[in-house]
Order: sequence, then C-alpha cells, then structure tokens
Amino acid sequence: MPCIPVVGPARFVARGVLSVALLCCAKHGLCAQSMVDPGLGVATIVAGLDQPIAMAFLGPDDFLVTEKATGKVKRVTNGVVAGVVLDLAVNSASERGLLGIALHPQFPSNPGVYLYNTESTTGADTSLLDQTPLRGNRVDRFVWNGSTLTFDRNIIKLRSYQEDLNGVTDPLNPFNNPAPVLRGNHNGGVIRFGPDGKLYVIIGDNGRRGLLQNNLAGPFPDDTFGGPLPDDAHLTGVILRLADDGGTPVDNPFYMLGALVGVQIGGIVGTEVGLNIQRLFAYGIRNSFGMTFDPRSGDLWTTENGGRAFDEINHVDRGFNGGWIQSMGPLSRVQDFRDIEVGVGIGGNGPVGLQQLRWPATNIAENHHDAKNRMLHIPGSHLRDPEFSWKQVTPPAALGFIDGDGLGAGYDGDLVVGSAVFRPVAAPPSVMANPGNLYRFRLNGGRNKFQFNDPRLRDKVADNLGRDDWVTEQQEILFGTDFGIVTDIQTGPDGDLYLVSPSHGSVRKVFKL
Repeated sequence: MPCIPVVGPARFVARGVLSVALLCCAKHGLCAQSMVDPGLGVATIVAGLDQPIAMAFLGPDDFLVTEKATGKVKRVTNGVVAGVVLDLAVNSASERGLLGIALHPQFPSNPGVYLYNTESTTGADTSLLDQTPLRGNRVDRFVWNGSTLTFDRNIIKLRSYQEDLNGVTDPLNPFNNPAPVLRGNHNGGVIRFGPDGKLYVIIGDNGRRGLLQNNLAGPFPDDTFGGPLPDDAHLTGVILRLADDGGTPVDNPFYMLGALVGVQIGGIVGTEVGLNIQRLFAYGIRNSFGMTFDPRSGDLWTTENGGRAFDEINHVDRGFNGGWIQSMGPLSRVQDFRDIEVGVGIGGNGPVGLQQLRWPATNIAENHHDAKNRMLHIPGSHLRDPEFSWKQVTPPAALGFIDGDGLGAGYDGDLVVGSAVFRPVAAPPSVMANPGNLYRFRLNGGRNKFQFNDPRLRDKVADNLGRDDWVTEQQEILFGTDFGIVTDIQTGPDGDLYLVSPSHGSVRKVFKL
C-alpha cells in the first residue's frame, strides 16, 4: 500500500486514511516529541502496539488498551504487554474499529468493562467498507475476572454502514451515473461514565443529513435506508446518556417529549423514534474523537471536527445543539464557515468535504439569523457556541483534564487537547505544518469558559491563515509538539498525564522533571 503523498496531514477527519497514515509512520519514523515547558518530560510507557486508541486504568502501572484494527484489548503492567484479554472481530475500514473503553464507576466491585466497536460481518477482522451491518457500531458490556473479558450484554447498536448519494450524480465518477459511494467515517466512538453514574456515548453523523443534523429542508428520504427521523437506523450525530445496563434515565432532557412523539407517530418507527429521542443528551454533532468530564465541576467537554472550517472545543450541557450542519464555530461567523467550505469545491473534503453531495456547501446560510432559523429546535434544547475553535481546520482528537499537581500546581485543572495529525520525518515541516501538537487551555473560576492572556483569543477563535496552520494566534495554548495523533488523554493514578497514540503505536506520559 503506497504512502500518502506529502501534500497535507494524515488525519481522521472525513478521510478514511488512518490505516495508510500509520503504515507511513512505521516506514518513515516520526519527529521526537517535546514540551514547551522545559520542566516537563516525556516517557514512553509501552511501544509496539498496533493502532492503540483508548485506555482504562485498572490500577497503578496496570491498564487496558484497545487496538483499532486488530480488535484486541491488551493488558499492560509495568510497561509490558501482559497479554490479550479479549479479541473481537471488527471492521476497521476508515474510522471504524475497536474505538472506546470505559470501566463501570464501581469497578472492580462491579466488574463491567464497556467497549465501543464496529462489528464485522465475516467473523474475522476486515477493512472492507461493505463488511459491516447497517447498525454495526455497538456498545457492549463485558465482565472482567482479573485476567480476561467475557461478553455480558449489548448496550446499544448504532448506525455504521454508509451508502451515500441516494440518486445524486457523482462528479468524480461520470461513467457510473448516479453511483453509490461507500464510506466508513464519522463513527465517533468515545464512551465515558459521568459523575452521575450514567454512560455517555458519542457517535458522529455517519455522513447523514437528517433531522438531528439540523436539516429541515430535505431531501427526504435522507439516505438509501430512509430517514430523516431518528429511528434505530438513523440515530447519528448525537451524544447519548444511558444507564449502565443500557436503559434510559428518566431525567434525560427530552424524555417526556420522546414518549409523546412515539405515540403521535405510531408503529414500529414511531416507537424507535420516541425511544431514541429519550436517549438524547445532545445533538447537531458532526464528529468527535474526544469526550471527557471535568473532575472538579463534573461538566462534559468534547472536541468536534469540522470539514475545512472551525474545529471546535465544546462545553456540552443537557439539551445541547451543536449547530451542525447549519453552522460550525460561532454562529456569528457562519459567513466565514460558508466561504471556506464553498471555496474548497463541491461539499468541501477534497472535492467532497461536507461529504454528502445531496447537501452541498452552497446550502449553508449567508447570515446567522437564517442559519439559526433552519435548525431543528427540540423543546428543551439550546444552541451553544463552542468555547474555542480554529477558523481553518487543524483537527483536534482527544482531550483530558490534568487532575492534581503531578505536573506542578500551575497545571492543576487545565484541559489538554491532542491532534488528529502527525508529521513523518520524511515530510518537511514547511509542507506538513502541524506536527501533532498538544494544546493547553486554562479555565475560569466557574469552570465553564477558557481564559486567555492573548487578546486575540478572547473572541474564542484562533484566526489561523490556512489549513493546519497551528502558529497564528496560538502561541499561548501550545503545550507540546510532534506527538502525532493522540486519541486518549488521562491523568494516571501517579498524577502524570498519559497519552495514547495510534500513529506512534504507544502509550506515553508527560511528567514533571
């Protein structure tokens, strides 16, 4: 398999090139990571992993780590892989695979281990786009017995299979007209238990354009399998809040509304739609590789990836509407969002950035009033601007809080964000500008906003000048460089900051020298 030409970063966002990027990484090597603060060091805890994505601590120097394409959960003790505790048959095409892990809040007295994974239809690991069921993204509960994981129950099954276009001509394939396009991106995959004991699950839009993507105008049906209502086959672009057994908490923001909607629509679809509305905590989300809870306030924070404009960091509260597809970044900057996406071409991602040719970037409103009026307003929901965004795409992945003074009292409570990009040694810095950075954000006393010394950032936007420009207006937030792709960030039992990197095949930690 050839390496990606050096014309831009290897990245997660709407590309499906992660596996190729990782092969290039192994072939060419990576730049050495470094911290901005000379009082902080970096150490590799374990290397030689195959696309590790997420981790969960069992205890000091003891954790589980998931591998995206192999479907394996490995146990690492004292920096050594002690063994494989579970091996799932996964579909790892594009952004699918074994993606998320979370331990039950009462672990180990409750030995539940929860995994987000994309199911293979072949009974073996596969990377072919069509070898997954329609609802192949699943969250399952397993039981830990001290050495292995055993399946207990399915928590939920979510959309994974994508067959785009739905009768729209593909300009890239004029000889097969119209042509279906298979994709495997925008699966989300991060799962977290909140301080309320509930399980939060984030899934991207899967390239869909239904009601929960703030599309009220159609076309209807919105994909090959129906829509736009959020029945079981169309529940995407959301954060779900579930009980530990998969049940729906009655204090979810739209619980009562869901019951009414289910009755009004009637039938199987109505029941599915009503139950899914009851499960919602937030909607209007494009895609995310980062979700975490503030250990001080208990509030939920996420990253969100744009197409070519306005990657975000969000403070997500109940009933949150992220604004996608009508807006990315601050609503007041929707004209910038439109100009950038339209300027790329048809849709936006290379030639197809907003992905669905049935909803091109020219559909984006030219002012914030129209954009807001075109959104789905569920009673009890609210639109909320991101707490920070990058004008030109420089994609974030994981985010996690520094919990405690292990790195020094000055860092306690700060939020660290990783990148979804890396720069191989073979690529000159001038060509691949973003080397896989870490960013650090300081929170205000109310723990609901960021505080900046640089007056240019007080509008909550880094007005960078081009794709993957991480220099303009970002000196204050730069924390580390050349870390590659970082998909999980956690404070460990020892107080150090742990980073999972699929591009490096490693788990590293940042520590105080």
